Amino acid sequence: MTQAATAPADVPYFNVADPAFSVQSEEVRRAREQGWYARTNYGIAVLRHDEVKRLLKHPRLRQGSARWPEHHGITTGPFAEWWANWVLNKEGEDHHRLRRLMNPAFSRRLISGLVPRFRALAGELVDGFAEPDRCEFVSEFAEPYAARVIAIMLGLPEEEWPVIARDSATIGLAMGVTIAEDLPKIEAALDTLYGYVDELIDDRLREPRDDFVTRLVQAERDQDRLSRVELRDSMILLIFGGFDTTRNQLGLAMQTFLRHPDQWRLLGERPELGAAAVEEVMRVDPTTTWVTREALDDFTFEGVDIAAGTTVHLFTESAGTDPRAVPDGRFDITAERPPHFGFGGGAHHCLGHFVARCDMSEALPLLARRMRDPRPGGEARSLPLSGNTGPITLPIAFTPGS
Repeated sequence: MTQAATAPADVPYFNVADPAFSVQSEEVRRAREQGWYARTNYGIAVLRHDEVKRLLKHPRLRQGSARWPEHHGITTGPFAEWWANWVLNKEGEDHHRLRRLMNPAFSRRLISGLVPRFRALAGELVDGFAEPDRCEFVSEFAEPYAARVIAIMLGLPEEEWPVIARDSATIGLAMGVTIAEDLPKIEAALDTLYGYVDELIDDRLREPRDDFVTRLVQAERDQDRLSRVELRDSMILLIFGGFDTTRNQLGLAMQTFLRHPDQWRLLGERPELGAAAVEEVMRVDPTTTWVTREALDDFTFEGVDIAAGTTVHLFTESAGTDPRAVPDGRFDITAERPPHFGFGGGAHHCLGHFVARCDMSEALPLLARRMRDPRPGGEARSLPLSGNTGPITLPIAFTPGS
């Protein structure tokens, strides 16, 4: 049974397992004004920037995603085993060791060398839109861009991007509240990606290169090494996580800029603001709408008694838009802002954050130049505004630019 904090009955309650629940709802906004937290069916939700920042690094909390499958009755099978082996779900020395061995694959030198290819890819995809003045943004840009970035990093043939996209998107269903009903599809996708990964590992063992996969394979061969199981599981996490984050966050960025056309025009005029645009979008509309922690033992925080085992959801969007942290409330890609939590924080800060920041900061300014005056081109469909979110379809009409 899920543990909970000891909280008065008048503290707001959210059913975060309900697909209709939204982290951007007035319900959440009212609760944030009432106090720093709310009760949930799993534990508590933390709503304000300062408390989220402090709890992300709190010594009495561990990474909380490990129990997500268990919350939905999934305790055995290939998916449960893979989930348990994530670096994200490890703690202490196990976690530190995995990060230390994986870090060289994410070196700035290695990733920065790929940036010109990311830029060229963005231009190629815009050139390939079926119509010159409109697109279905997710299928025509966000999805192929995210999948081909992964292919470029891994040295896979880029024409195989549909397989990467399909299976990564399917595994992404595990982040949603329909995980139990989606489990057969998730495990089939996992099996396909294991096949890809095994071929890649064997290829780099035979013929090492100066690339991302070789760095990970070499970590397996060092004295302090990744086991074959750790290597396979970590690579699938990197494929899925890299695709899912970039695809969803690019779609959310476009939705955000559709609401702020003045900022889109500014980005087109000043491409050097690409990195700042990524940060501002992730502050107000992150694909990871909450970061999960679990109480290691009983402790008290800001007068609230939190029992061991309590699930603590740190609401990243609510924290990023908290008027106590951003009093002006504006979306402004030129403004100085406090750090957002879209890549987590503390010991579990996202390993691939530099890759995601690089590929998105190249794509967005180019899109702003090529897709002027964007506006809705039809009805959009989106994942629930909870857990990991993003548009499923996003039709956009625009004035072609150069």
